[in-house]
Amino acid sequence: MNNLATLLAESARADGDHVAVRQDELVLTYAQLDDKSARFASLLQTRGVRPGDRVALVMPNVTCFPVAYYGILRCGGVVVPMNPLLKAREIGFALRDSGSRTVVTFPPCADEVAKAAAETGAECLVTGSTAFDIAVTATEPMPHIVDRADDDTAVILYTSGTTGTPKGSELTHRNLMTNAATAAETLLHVGPGDVLFGGLPLFHAFGQTCALNTAVAAGATLTLLPRFEPAKALEIMQHDGATVFLGVPTMYTALLHTGIPEGSDLSRLRLAVSGGASLPVEVLHDFERTFGVTVLEGYGLSETSPVAAFNPPDRPRKAGSIGLPIRGVELKVVADDGTSVRPGEVGEIAIRGDNVMKGYWNRPDATADAIRDGWFHSGDLARVDEDGYYFIVDRKKDLIIRGGYNVYPREIEEVLYEHPAVAEAAVVGVPHESYGEEVAAVVTLRDGAQITADEIRDHVKQRVAAYKYPRIVTFTDELPKGATGKILKREIVVEQLGCR
Repeated sequence: MNNLATLLAESARADGDHVAVRQDELVLTYAQLDDKSARFASLLQTRGVRPGDRVALVMPNVTCFPVAYYGILRCGGVVVPMNPLLKAREIGFALRDSGSRTVVTFPPCADEVAKAAAETGAECLVTGSTAFDIAVTATEPMPHIVDRADDDTAVILYTSGTTGTPKGSELTHRNLMTNAATAAETLLHVGPGDVLFGGLPLFHAFGQTCALNTAVAAGATLTLLPRFEPAKALEIMQHDGATVFLGVPTMYTALLHTGIPEGSDLSRLRLAVSGGASLPVEVLHDFERTFGVTVLEGYGLSETSPVAAFNPPDRPRKAGSIGLPIRGVELKVVADDGTSVRPGEVGEIAIRGDNVMKGYWNRPDATADAIRDGWFHSGDLARVDEDGYYFIVDRKKDLIIRGGYNVYPREIEEVLYEHPAVAEAAVVGVPHESYGEEVAAVVTLRDGAQITADEIRDHVKQRVAAYKYPRIVTFTDELPKGATGKILKREIVVEQLGCR
């Protein structure tokens, strides 16, 4: 049985009374989570979902997420997770591209999802509503888990480079099962006695693998926070006795800024893990001093399930390093021609192993470009030292990471070009103390057009998720271009925004 949903079934059989997920006072044991997901799977089956069908999942970190996630997998479906902050336009693209005929959501984000579903002809199921929850409870649980092959797709995670539309990374049951097992057994060393803090978005590869699937694989408890707020996070970590904190750099900065409330007891916390972007070394050391816990950094991408490298707990930690390749994974640093560079030299990280995706959904050309001779080319520049530790130097792509969320310039530029006053536009990331990077747009206007920066911001804000729209908008008479007419974004950063 190779279905990812077996992780839940096995933990339920091992100790069904142990707490699986917790959200404030709402608690589900492993037996309850397994039962609810089995009923959800049965309901999906009655709605026509068959093995291999894609089912979109759009909701925050609530207990309904793992119920739906494992329910979709249990009936043989493919989960297509999406950020609940997305607008109908963005959701609609993923529904059409993936061919999802069913989308599962939660009341706070149901309006935008319903709009997208109506436009694409998908059926919208709103969990958390009384009528739907009654329907699930009244449904007989699916008695079995649909068998899937190792290389069958389990999850499609949408990601994108700086050119073209978002691409769906096809992660197989083997990809996700091996990555979760490796995280549980060799990286985090978690077991039933552990409580993992679930503040990372579960729709994202980091939270989905390292929090949800790792906790379930280990029979541990996952305590959920739908929206990260540092004071609330500290309250939950104390109340639920969190032993492992998983976060992106902005979370670490926010927790340091808030500080530990007087009288708080975080003595059970034994490990903190950072990923999603580079954690400043100063922040790492400050966090360790303040919270009295070791911080270990890792590295990965949606295309690698996501973990590819990590600072192993049983080896010396090197601050600022992403560590060593994990079990079952190889890394190398290559030049543009694909040959390996020498230690200390900068090149692109290439990855091979159990974690590398099957490919991009319905994008054979993009797959062939990314995976060459079995090696996935990450687009990230790094160097490796004499001990085999990897250090990220820069991103080869123009991806912006704002507060741990990926923002793809091309997507925002497309929206800017839809405004009748805009002649040309370029979107770049600029350094930001709290978010790591901020989204900035440099715009040239059509002849005779008049528009304010606020109007530009509002135009984009109405069409994309809140974390994506440019907080910084500046106007220029002409964007710098190269000989071929390509906009030179590096020069924009220097000349227009003066931040490098």
